[in-house]
Amino acid sequence: MVARRWQDVDWREHQRWATVDGRAVNYVELGSGPPILFVHGLGGCWQNWLENLLAFAGDHRVVAVDLPGFGFSEMPREKISISGYGVFVDRFCEEVGIDAATFVGNSMGGFVSAECAIKFPHRVERLVLVAAAGISTGNFRSERLLKAMYVGESVAQWVTARVVGRSRELAGRPRGRQAIMWFVTPRAAGLSPELVIEQARGAGKPGFLQALDALTDYPIRDRLGEVRAPTLVVWGEKDLLVPVEDAEVFHELVPDSRLVVYEDTGHVPMLERPERFNADMRRFLAEQPDEAGERERAAEARGGERAAAR
Repeated sequence: MVARRWQDVDWREHQRWATVDGRAVNYVELGSGPPILFVHGLGGCWQNWLENLLAFAGDHRVVAVDLPGFGFSEMPREKISISGYGVFVDRFCEEVGIDAATFVGNSMGGFVSAECAIKFPHRVERLVLVAAAGISTGNFRSERLLKAMYVGESVAQWVTARVVGRSRELAGRPRGRQAIMWFVTPRAAGLSPELVIEQARGAGKPGFLQALDALTDYPIRDRLGEVRAPTLVVWGEKDLLVPVEDAEVFHELVPDSRLVVYEDTGHVPMLERPERFNADMRRFLAEQPDEAGERERAAEARGGERAAAR
């Protein structure tokens, strides 16, 4: 049987709406079985997971949500924050009938998913962190820069709208695809034009600057030891946005974690190397509880060795 391509799916059939805290939330859902929740990053949207949803919909209920202020979801009532997004995801799960799930988050979505694993551990059975923010992003905080960005938001939105408006024209050429996504992946020229166009749809949304502010103002490093869900950390060796060194920090501090790093890959491994990403994630989901327990005991042993060496 030939696997379906995402381009062959009428995604409007799978689009759903929920109301969380009085705000409209857009998400897509397909398949049935154990749930997997996909959470996009800063400037992203549910389409960030186009290469992954069908790979798991055959035996899972897959849900990809637009965070408030992104995609087609409305802005939240309160100012965007990582803790607020964590609460939102918990309430969203309640609204759509997800008691517990595997959480898969890229960049800011990984940050939010880790926050959920700490604050709402009953929701997160397994955790997949894909180039997750939260470690070094605090080093980028600049009040002057943020103020300037807020002042120039209208200009930035206008420029972004122009780029998005030309995305179909630009994406038709390898150099155009690289121009659109150069800061995200070194492999943009090799991505399909259709995929690049869908990624461009996430740009220019009203939540961007508030979310950027939130990303740089919420420490999580000291709480990562509280994550109890088995965790897969996936990173690209050539990530320009979140350095690969952060992957080692997540791996070291999250007790039951395993780490994979892809060569010649940037900030979105699930789009750049979807076959490998999907295979690695499926192996992770197939792990038995005793295997996870052995990993956790090994992690505790490593921690003891580090403490003894000090």
